[in-house]
Amino acid sequence: MKSVKKIIFIKLPLALILLSVLWVVILRWVPVYYTPLMLKRSVQYSKDEDFRTRKKWVSLEKISPDVIKAVVASEDNRFFEHKGFDYEEIKKMLAEHNERGTKLRGCSTISQQTAKNVFTWCSDTWIRKAVEAYYAFLIENIWGKKRIMEVYLNVAEMGKGIYGAEAASGYYFNKKASQLSRREAISLAVILPTPLRSNPAKPSSYLNGRIGQISARMYQIAYPDWIGK
Repeated sequence: MKSVKKIIFIKLPLALILLSVLWVVILRWVPVYYTPLMLKRSVQYSKDEDFRTRKKWVSLEKISPDVIKAVVASEDNRFFEHKGFDYEEIKKMLAEHNERGTKLRGCSTISQQTAKNVFTWCSDTWIRKAVEAYYAFLIENIWGKKRIMEVYLNVAEMGKGIYGAEAASGYYFNKKASQLSRREAISLAVILPTPLRSNPAKPSSYLNGRIGQISARMYQIAYPDWIGK
């Protein structure tokens, strides 16, 4: 009996931890060609004859620096400062909730979103959030910011069956991700919260307003040298 408990409560969890760390180490170098979300969407739209998955992995150097800057300005202003979790934003969100009774809003960082896309089924449960937090911690410490951004911009959902900046650039603008104009780059960034309901090539009035906001905010953030100009 003690042997069984040891396996269940010690050896099995330890093995799972070691396997997860090994998987993250492998993906530090190997492109992430497929994610659980891609499979989930394929099943979800299996009866849609027009549905197909569009994705193409490219290195970060083949993505316009404006895309990187716009995504940071839009999704995670303190991406280069935090270690996976934006505690300032969490405190702000909790303060708003306690003082005004507002609904708890999401404040996931790019690291958390990357962890969610690559390692979870993107379900809306506390278990998923816990797994996401665990992997966000791992990729911050094993991958680093540049690799996190590279993976994120290759797997992020940017439309129905569209994943990553390269595929989105080709679909919406008939360009490579390296050829996008500044406005086009920002347009891709602002649809990330609602990729299934937004079209960066035909932005709504709300998205046009967001494009203006993000354009101004991009100048207020200090970017590392590896992003380029």
